[in-house]
Amino acid sequence: MNTPGTVYDRTLILRQLWPLAVVLLVSACATTQSPRSSQARVAIQEQVGFTITEEARISSEVRVNYDEALRHIEQGDLERGIQILQLVVEAAPELAAPRVDLGIAYHVAGDLDAAEKSLLLALEANQSHPIAHNELGIVYRKSGRFAEARRSYEAALAVYPGYHYARRNLAILCDLYLADLDCALENYAAYMATVPGDDEVSMWIKDLEYRAGQGEQ
Repeated sequence: MNTPGTVYDRTLILRQLWPLAVVLLVSACATTQSPRSSQARVAIQEQVGFTITEEARISSEVRVNYDEALRHIEQGDLERGIQILQLVVEAAPELAAPRVDLGIAYHVAGDLDAAEKSLLLALEANQSHPIAHNELGIVYRKSGRFAEARRSYEAALAVYPGYHYARRNLAILCDLYLADLDCALENYAAYMATVPGDDEVSMWIKDLEYRAGQGEQ
């Protein structure tokens, strides 16, 4: 499921919603011990995207709470979802997935500072988490920190070059905020290679090519 960008200014960046953002799968084990470490892997499937898996020993209660939090978020109850996710990250601080979801929830709720903190903690747990990098880029862009946003999108694409959400976000950033037309054209083209049916982006490319041509005269 996607949310479309606004037609008039493209400032509402295309991004994932639950459950698409929750591609990180947690292996639960019945234990009363607090988890100490986890292993994260990013598996790339060029035709279908990527899957991120984490393996960690967590209690069944944490697993149940995580699922419950996501259900609340999917139903639009952000406040309750955030409350439960906070319990999950306290119980399993080494897992990136709940922190990514918490960061997205804070973002949707309008708390960019809390979103940034949660996403940075997710990246401490898993430095190669493309969704965390992409979401952090959106937070930076909304905060006016455009150079940091660019680095975050590029970090997501370094993990998975076919990540079209991050590719589109980077193109829009370069187009509207950085005035880097070469970067914008390159990334729009790469995005269209993955999502060829996006007529809106096709129009943006034509407009950008026209502006680039005008600048060369």
